[in-house]
Amino acid sequence: MLQLLILLVVTSFGWPIVPPTVVRSFDPPAQPWLAGHRGADLAAPPTAVVRSAGAGIVLFAGRVAGRGVVSVGHAGGLRTTYEPVTATVDLGTVVAPGDPIGRLEPGHHGCAQAACLHWGLRRGDLYLDPLLLLGLGRVRLLPVDQAR
Repeated sequence: MLQLLILLVVTSFGWPIVPPTVVRSFDPPAQPWLAGHRGADLAAPPTAVVRSAGAGIVLFAGRVAGRGVVSVGHAGGLRTTYEPVTATVDLGTVVAPGDPIGRLEPGHHGCAQAACLHWGLRRGDLYLDPLLLLGLGRVRLLPVDQAR
């Protein structure tokens, strides 16, 4: 998986908000059912354009628990998620890196800024630090049985 991430970083991913300001980092829980922060929060003005971090297809664009959410599926089984976002794309839309996918909604639980984008990354059921897509973030080694 690490080789896959390195290949994708070199070829196809960028920031979903420009300019980026990371205000809360990825902080995974010790166990999957415990509280933690399963993404990175990026501060930006309300209504800022949110862009797809990489090439893919929109797997979800709608509201979950009152918040706008967009999820994009990428090569290698990766999925990036962006919230709270008012989607400007529909389910099934093919996106390139940097394509607009929505507008940032104001407010985000746990963020002291007027608006923050929660940017998440998953591969299957495993949450990963989205900053790894950019060659940033902390590498967290997992036992072999959890890395699949």
